[in-house]
Amino acid sequence: MTERLLVTGATGTVGDPLVRALADRDASVRVATRSPEHARDAFGDGPEPVAFDLGRPETWGAALAGVDRLFLLYPPGSAVSDVREFADAADRVGVEHVVFLSILGAEKFPVLPHRRIERHLAGTGMDHTFLRASWFAQNLSEIHRREIVERDEIFVPAGDGVLSFTDARDVAAVAARALTESGHADRAYDLTGPAALDFEEVAEIFAAVLDRPIAYADPSRLTFARQMYERGFSPGFVAFMTAEYSVVRLGRSGRTTGDVEAVLGRPPRTVREFVADYADEFRP
Repeated sequence: MTERLLVTGATGTVGDPLVRALADRDASVRVATRSPEHARDAFGDGPEPVAFDLGRPETWGAALAGVDRLFLLYPPGSAVSDVREFADAADRVGVEHVVFLSILGAEKFPVLPHRRIERHLAGTGMDHTFLRASWFAQNLSEIHRREIVERDEIFVPAGDGVLSFTDARDVAAVAARALTESGHADRAYDLTGPAALDFEEVAEIFAAVLDRPIAYADPSRLTFARQMYERGFSPGFVAFMTAEYSVVRLGRSGRTTGDVEAVLGRPPRTVREFVADYADEFRP
């Protein structure tokens, strides 16, 4: 009998390419989303959309019915308790394996929400795989695209700190393997790109690929936070971004690993490949 996979965050940065990767593997996929109609428009008739809201336990039963494997993430602004309680519900109904999208270095910070969720998942009866991903290159096209398009600048307060930029499509590909193949139970993968770059180097890559000058602005954290508020980002998300870039400034985000290549059998995508693939999104 074909196993049924449930993907939470199915229309998000990792969830969208994951659903498509699973479709290529002929997996039986259910996509959990607040908007089933949007999911149906995005993915067609293949995956089964189901109305789901982590903050509304009354939606959990239909989402989990008959599910064997689960892709789980921690949505920004959600309560850790909701994620843990949903995981407990999945365990009770017989989900066998959960793949959790965490962040690089989570194991070193016990108070981090992702680490608290990891510890809880490890204590359930489900097999688990933790995908500890570095900073997504897609943040440049989703969060910081406006400044690149309108002002030809990368507007982040990261100083001269470096990042091991990870392409979310690679994270999705690893997740697809973990959900459909054996050998990934009770494992943690540190997923990074192939090189650590500072944002001056990233700006140079953008300029070369897009064939126009792109600068790295490096605003103060206060200036950055004020602009993000004015753009409509929530206070909680702005605080999270500001804290994240503070860690980058301190030089703690540049570690690279070989885990993507070990799982996928190919090197991870580079920032240059990312910019080339998404070039149309960065054109005025």
